[in-house]
Amino acid sequence: NPGFVVRITQAGLDYAHQQGIAILEKELARLKLPDISGDSRLRHVGKVRYEISSLELQSFNLPYSRISLSPNVGLHISISNAFAEVDGDWRVKLLFIRDHGSFNLNVENVYIKIDLKLGSDTSGKPTVDTSSCSTRISKVRVHFSGKFGWLYNLFYNAVESRFRNILERKVCETVASSVHNDLQPYLRSLPVTARIDAMAGIDYSLVAPPTATAQSLDVELKGEFFSMVHRSAVPFTPLPLALPSDHDHMVYFGASSFFFNTASFAYHAAGALVFEITDSMIPEGVDFHLNTATFSAFVPQLEKMYPDMLMKIRLSTPSAPSLNIGPGGLSLQPVVDVQAYAILPNSSLAPLFLLSLVSNVSAVIDVRSGHIVGNLSVGRLRLFLKHSDVGTFQVRQLQSIMNIFASTILLPHLNGRLEQGFPLPLPDRIQLSNILVRFHQNFLLLGADVHYQPK
Repeated sequence: NPGFVVRITQAGLDYAHQQGIAILEKELARLKLPDISGDSRLRHVGKVRYEISSLELQSFNLPYSRISLSPNVGLHISISNAFAEVDGDWRVKLLFIRDHGSFNLNVENVYIKIDLKLGSDTSGKPTVDTSSCSTRISKVRVHFSGKFGWLYNLFYNAVESRFRNILERKVCETVASSVHNDLQPYLRSLPVTARIDAMAGIDYSLVAPPTATAQSLDVELKGEFFSMVHRSAVPFTPLPLALPSDHDHMVYFGASSFFFNTASFAYHAAGALVFEITDSMIPEGVDFHLNTATFSAFVPQLEKMYPDMLMKIRLSTPSAPSLNIGPGGLSLQPVVDVQAYAILPNSSLAPLFLLSLVSNVSAVIDVRSGHIVGNLSVGRLRLFLKHSDVGTFQVRQLQSIMNIFASTILLPHLNGRLEQGFPLPLPDRIQLSNILVRFHQNFLLLGADVHYQPK
């Protein structure tokens, strides 16, 4: 099962289609057409030798086109009523008559049909290919300039037929070239691996080729965080991820609980879920210091064993916290080990006590600059004594100090990292707007509209 799903709706395909047609229109306007020459042998007249040269497209317009989904196949593009204008020179020889001049040719009612096959390569990147293309030109009108009007009719039909065949072939060649040289490289800008920081990255490789349905194009991604320090197999698998049939936005992202829990697993494996608090980190305005004098009010033995020494608190998670997603939002209940040390005069550490801290944590999720960002808030803390090197004491009395550590030091640190966010799988030059955030059982649904910024 995928850990992450991207759904492109018909509205999203229509927008992408507008951008693609604009590029194709420019490519067709740059078509290079070959010279045409030949003979026409006419009864009672003889052989007419003609040459058509310096063919130059003045424009190629695609005013009407649409894109549609072909379930289990890919995408179908139909272009109708396209038209083009061509200028060139002509030269003719009939017996002792020679003439030359220029001409203007209008190609009207051009119909183009294109089928695109979508897939994925061995690296998990998306691929696209032109599976079929056909062009039909229903009308060609030519205006010749020159002295002998009756001569033009002698070779007009031959030129019109050959020109029609050449242009029909060239259009599909240009379509295939544009898909290969423009669309395919652009799709490959989709990040298969997104580096987040020195600790972790995200694997966004496709687990299957994109699937076209009657309503949307679905792209299933691995959606798994991994440690940059120590990569190991994730000990759990994603549940099936079925997005709701929403179509108000151009694109939807489904991020499963698996996606977020692999983030927790990756950062834990990288040793990133360890945090140390020292006295220098206590914010101004807090009227205590992190030393044995302060803690001796709660742990009486400290004053005798380690009088007036600075302390260090080391927070760590014995296992990766597990996150839950439901209709009510996103929450987790991490278990944190709190190890307290006294800092001895020689700077070595003397262990004092080990607490277990449990709290309900909720998260607010948003999307900003193509990144999933979050903000955590912590509920009531519960403390349990796991081990003491300084005798027994009432753990409950440390509750207020731990609340201060969590609210003024730990949470700002975590939220500062979550503010930077995690990148969504987006190809180059895509900006998101009109963001929707909705929670479902075991997955987060993000909806957005898309804006493409050309180079």
